Amino acid sequence: MKLLAIDTAFEACSVAVAADDAAAVIRSEVVDRAHAERLMPMIREAMDAAGLAFADLDRIAVTVGPGSFTGLRIGIAAARGLALVTGAEAVGIGTLAVHAEQARAELGACPILAVLVAGRGDVYGQNFAADGREEGPAEAGSPAAFARRLGANTLIAGSGADALASVLGKEAEARTVHRRSVPDPAALVRLARAAPPPMVPPRPLYLRPPDARPQHAAVARR
Repeated sequence: MKLLAIDTAFEACSVAVAADDAAAVIRSEVVDRAHAERLMPMIREAMDAAGLAFADLDRIAVTVGPGSFTGLRIGIAAARGLALVTGAEAVGIGTLAVHAEQARAELGACPILAVLVAGRGDVYGQNFAADGREEGPAEAGSPAAFARRLGANTLIAGSGADALASVLGKEAEARTVHRRSVPDPAALVRLARAAPPPMVPPRPLYLRPPDARPQHAAVARR
């Protein structure tokens, strides 16, 4: 399988190109809000480094959330557009699943609670079994609510680990595998390779409304 993987869910813009069993070519930069400007040049650079043409691609994978509203839309629009042009299939991968996969790559098979900072004192979280299966959907909630979902052997992965530490104390430190916010591109590639054929195009996974909303009540009188 010849694969292009895209992540624009948080502050980094990341691209990975994997040709069959060869090691993936990875490009990743912290760009804050410049995803739209950097994404396509990075894709071209990674494709050239891997020696692939866009027509060679079999699958295009993209993180679908949770994450930045604008970032997710940029990555998903690019993945769907490239899939339409190239004929490759487009696959959506959850950001929490990528963090859990990275944790398993570091420590082996183990149950994971993946948690990411969501703002307003909340976190996004999702439980995964030792073999990577989802144990319930991704949700937004308080650190205390997710702390109650920790099994005896469950480890913690993601930028929300410190929020859980405010509830669990030193126990959270002992359970934490990593505190990343940006999904690991190599982990994204592994999940993308193993994903079943997509039934529908990737769509953003939004777990709560955007922070910025139109001020309908502030419309000037005429």
